[in-house]
Amino acid sequence: MTTTVLLAGATGDLGQRIARELLSRRDAPDDVRLRVLTRPGSTGATTLFGDDDRVEVTRASYADVPALTEAARGADVVVSAVSGVRPVIVDAQRALLTAAVAAGVPRFVPSDYSADYRSIPPGSNRNFELRREFAAFLDAAPIRATSVLNGMFTDLLTGDAPMVLFDRKRVLFWSSADQVLDFTTKDDVAHVVARVALDPEAPRVVEVAGDRVTARQVARTMSELTGTPFKPQWAGTTGTLAAMAAVMRRTSKDDGTFPAWQGMQYFVNMFSGDAQLRHVDGARYAPARWTTVRDVLATRVGAATPA
Repeated sequence: MTTTVLLAGATGDLGQRIARELLSRRDAPDDVRLRVLTRPGSTGATTLFGDDDRVEVTRASYADVPALTEAARGADVVVSAVSGVRPVIVDAQRALLTAAVAAGVPRFVPSDYSADYRSIPPGSNRNFELRREFAAFLDAAPIRATSVLNGMFTDLLTGDAPMVLFDRKRVLFWSSADQVLDFTTKDDVAHVVARVALDPEAPRVVEVAGDRVTARQVARTMSELTGTPFKPQWAGTTGTLAAMAAVMRRTSKDDGTFPAWQGMQYFVNMFSGDAQLRHVDGARYAPARWTTVRDVLATRVGAATPA
């Protein structure tokens, strides 16, 4: 049985990884037909996939629902990996959802790929609330949906998420150093999404975590990897951090996808436990081996991961 996957956002960081996983499925490499959606005039998809005869590049504007409908026609599942704020997460995905329903596509995987946004307090996280807003439209549509929730991308620990202060030998935490945090690498998320896309019986929500650790455990891991003591560093309460994020948001001119205040909101939801995953299933769609926080940090410090 051949599964035709329409992938939106295939030229993005996560989208490329999902495409790679779909095309390298060892269990059914010849049973996946990948169709990537790109905007008219864009050359990125052609550059990435134009030489691969397993990939069809189709063009449609998110403002043109009839064109999107034609792009989706014949697909078995639409997988969204688009990234952005309201014009993308809500508006563009609503257009894509409308097109999928009109084209008779049976399944839709939205661009969630985050911690659990379903029960966070109102006003605490803009990006999460946009996902929750779109989820309401998705749940009301006559289509089977599957959201993938994975905590924070582990990859961010070595770059954009300033939790591990490598030079100062500290690991920041808010409120509690023993709050459990969910992490999954982008590659592992892509693996899960590809398997979800090919499973017509996938549930409404799939929760996965490549690793679940506390700030105290991260500090211990860094100490073991570097041979230098790393200590957990209290940075305040989650309430204080939320207030700081709110002030920064009001005064910042950066309203992009991941401004500094958005990262602060993410840590508020993680360290408060509001966005913690409660029903993790590490088996159904798992890779051969989950990439751990230790694995990722080891690459950053240049240390070998102990057996």
